[in-house]
Parts: sequence; structure tokens; C-alpha cells
Amino acid sequence: MEEENELIALRRGKIQALHARGTAPFGSGFETSGSIGEVREKFAEGLMMRVAGRITAHRDMGKSHFLDLRDASGRMQVYVQAKELGADAMDTFALLDLGDFVGIEGSCFTTKTGEPTLKVHSLQVLAKSLRPLPEKWHGLTDVETRYRQRYLDLVTNERSREIFAKRITLLRETRRFMEARGFQEVETPILQAVPGGAAAEPFRTRHKALGLDLYLRIAPELYLKRLLVGGFNKVFEVNRNFRNEGISRRHNPEFTMLEAYWAYADYEKIAELVEELICHLAKQVAGGLQVEHRDAEGNLKRTLNLGRPWRRARYRDLVCEAAGADWFGLTSEGRRAKAREFGVEIHPQMADFEVTQHLFEKLVEEKTFDPVFVTHCPKELVPLAKQNLEDDSLVDVFELIINGQEIAPGYTELNDPFVQRQRLLEQAGEETQKLDEDFLLALEHGMPPAGGFGLGIDRLTMLLTGAESIRDVILFPLLRPKSS
Repeated sequence: MEEENELIALRRGKIQALHARGTAPFGSGFETSGSIGEVREKFAEGLMMRVAGRITAHRDMGKSHFLDLRDASGRMQVYVQAKELGADAMDTFALLDLGDFVGIEGSCFTTKTGEPTLKVHSLQVLAKSLRPLPEKWHGLTDVETRYRQRYLDLVTNERSREIFAKRITLLRETRRFMEARGFQEVETPILQAVPGGAAAEPFRTRHKALGLDLYLRIAPELYLKRLLVGGFNKVFEVNRNFRNEGISRRHNPEFTMLEAYWAYADYEKIAELVEELICHLAKQVAGGLQVEHRDAEGNLKRTLNLGRPWRRARYRDLVCEAAGADWFGLTSEGRRAKAREFGVEIHPQMADFEVTQHLFEKLVEEKTFDPVFVTHCPKELVPLAKQNLEDDSLVDVFELIINGQEIAPGYTELNDPFVQRQRLLEQAGEETQKLDEDFLLALEHGMPPAGGFGLGIDRLTMLLTGAESIRDVILFPLLRPKSS
């Protein structure tokens, strides 16, 4: 800390020296020839270019210097020569440090090693960095520092820049894919009087003017379905959802979902759409359908195969494969005892279907890496899905599992207002105030048969980039306050 304070004091002195020279240490603007990436694309021997960026490396050769300038699009080497720049400008140059932003105008040339470089003819200070950049970023043992100071992570960690560039591509290509298939992007409320569309604990807030308790949405489903009632046949939303629940490697209280609904489709058509979408995104983001996952040291852990067609398997069959063919023939107590033998944590208040679901998550979901559509789930798990015609204890749904986690649920939507009300009442129990009566009223006006799905953007980004934590794919994840 003392060393850092000394460096800050030195930089303060350089800021004062720049002021004394009549040079503004914090510039107001600089017209460029484009981003660094664009300048590299336009690069041609002898061409004059203007570029701006942060100094991330400095190689002092005496009367000449090589700098690396960087922005989010890439790196550009620039060559500073005292003879070309002049004594006065070199005195200003001497007051620069790693981390400073500069704008330069220079001519393109290629070094003997083949590196595209700009020979500096003029230089402008744009922003003086008061604090030094981390010197040995990859050696940090406190991983949370990367999350707390993401701006430093992005400056110094190429892997992080790559992940977030891929996330940006993923979102852009998702919208293009959906729009190309006739889906219209819409927006639905984040503040809701009744949080619905999922079984989760919401965040509560208060609207003072109306004297009304409101909730941050846990899902947009019930509003998107209102649009089906209103005559929109294909809608989607890239939405932020909020759930007041635990934080883990796969969970953040604020997360991003793609949710879409397609009138007159069913869960099988939706599964085909989701499969096509994810394969398209894999090609755009990961370069193909074979996605490598590596550990922190870069060693290959496994390769996910996203090649089509993806496996379909019934929920009941997968449970029996994992827990034994007699699982559903056991008594309720027998299932609980057997679940404990498998190391599944069971609580006395759990319903019987919840015991089976916990076992499924531990023995099936966590051990499934290549894509599997799990179909025909118990109706209690998905109260908004249409019941199966052959077995009314099941619903026409899929849960897409890849890489040991659920990536996308989808189903044939329940459009019977009588059955829907009963299902929601069963889910709410004694808390009938949780029923969204406005949604049920909309349903009574008639909703066409439809299929829909939700796709976790954060988890999909983890899948396609090989990131091991959801915090690695969210720019600013929620963290505990830093202890003093």
C-alpha cells in the first residue's frame, strides 16, 4: 500500500507538471480514424491514421520508444522517435505512464518482425491515469478483485475481454435469429404488482405515489402470454429477471433470459427451434459444434458435442436409469430412504414429486453434458404447461440439459383458464393473493394454443465460452460488501 501511495504521489506530480507546461492532462476529445480494430483493418503502408487508446506497454529504446495502445477492439503498436516528435513534445511524452490515454496521428509501417505499427507524428494527452494498473494480474489469488474492479480485469485480462465480446455477439445473433424467423421483440414490465411466471422469491419495493407494493419480475411469461391473447403470434423478449435467492457458481440474483412464444406451435416445434438457435449461436460464438472446456491452467477438461440431432428422453425413464427401475413402485418413505442413500438432501416438508426432482437434479442433470431434451415431466413441476393427452399426470414439456445444468425449459402452453386457475391455486397454497387475476382474466378472453421457451443467456454464455462461473460472464455480478 505504501508503494502504491508513492506511485500515486509521483503521478500527481506529473499532472501538475503537465498543467505547468500548458498541457491539459484530461483532454476533451480526439477525432480518430476508427477503433483500434478498425485501424488495423484499414492499415496500409504510408497511410496517415489517427488512433486513441490506453498505454498498456512501453519499450524504451533510448531516443525511440515502442508503445502498445489498447481499446476493447484490440491492440496497436506505435513508434515514438525523438527526431520526429521534437524536443517539446518529447518532454510531454516523458510525463506519460502505463494506463494513460493518448491520441496519436501517425503513418503506417510494418516492422522487421511483421508488426503493423504507427510512426507517431503528433501526440495528445487524453487522460492521465492516477493509479497504476496491476502488474501481475494473472498471479492474483483474490479472484473477487476481478469482479469488483471489472474495468481492470478488462484492461489486463485478454480472456475476460474475449468472453464479453462473445457475449455481445451471442445477444446480437440471438436477436437476428429470432427476427429472421418472424418473431417480434417486445418489452414487458419489470415492476409488477404480482410476481408470476416462476416459483421464486421476488425482490420487493414500494411505489410512494400509489402507496403500492411492487416486485421486480421473476419472469416475463404472464405478460408475454397476454400479447398472444392480443393477437401477436410470435413474440420474444431479452429480459432481465430478479430472484431474491442464493448466489452460487450458476446463480446470480439478477440474470438475463431470452423468452419467446409462438402461437399454434407445440413443445416439439419449440424444441426444434431451440436446437437450431443454440447450434447457430455455437457456430457464431464458439466457431463450431465442438466446444472445449478447460481449467484455469488451460488444460482440457472435456469437449461438449453439440452436433445434431439432440437426444430426447422421458423424465421417468431417466430417473429409473439413475435410481433403479423400481423407483416409482416404491412407497413415499421408500423413495425418501433411497434418495438419502444416493446422498440427496431431503427435508421432511418436501412433497413426493420434489423428492424425485431433487434426485433427478443430482443423479441426472449434474451428470449430463451433451444436450438432452428431458420430456414429459410431472405436472406439479410446470404449472403453466398443457397436460399430456395420454397421461394427465404429465405435461408436454422439455427441459434442455447441457453441461450439467438446465439451459432452456420449454412447453406447450396451457390455455384452458379453468385448469390454469386450479394449477395456480395449488401452487399458491394458502397465499391466494399471489394469483395474477389480470392474467387469468386475459386467458378467459381466449389464448390460442402456443409453444414457448426460456433460454438462460448467462448459462449459455458459460457453455459456449467454457467459463466455469456465472460471475465470469456477467460484467458486474452482485457481491458482498467489501469488508473494511
